[in-house]
Amino acid sequence: MAELQPHAVALFRVVVSLLFTMHGAASLFGILGGNRGTGATIPAGQWPGWWAAVIQLAGGVLVLLGLGTRWSALLCSGSMAYAYFVVHQPTALVPLKNGGELAALFCWCFFLVAVLGPGAWSLDSLLGVLRRRSRPLVA
Repeated sequence: MAELQPHAVALFRVVVSLLFTMHGAASLFGILGGNRGTGATIPAGQWPGWWAAVIQLAGGVLVLLGLGTRWSALLCSGSMAYAYFVVHQPTALVPLKNGGELAALFCWCFFLVAVLGPGAWSLDSLLGVLRRRSRPLVA
């Protein structure tokens, strides 16, 4: 089973980041149902929603591709921690009561990716292989 771990981590990273990216795209471009299913977009520059959507889109794409994975995932995790504690938690502590389940789940999922790394299939891994191959042999 241990040999499957890098592949399972990669699949987890891809699925979570794809869902996260779709949230950002919906909020920024009004696609996929738009912001919170309204069909609308978040006005450019509006704090904190528009900035969160930019992090969701850009950070989600970077994690999806496995490029700068650990730092991108940490940024995504932090943005969802902010969303939970600033937007959701003031109304109630428990996520089921304050509507913060997605923020909490995304926060912990991206934290896990930041700790475990990108897994088997990532641009980070590919770039590492290419760097090692391009180094000249030292006598």
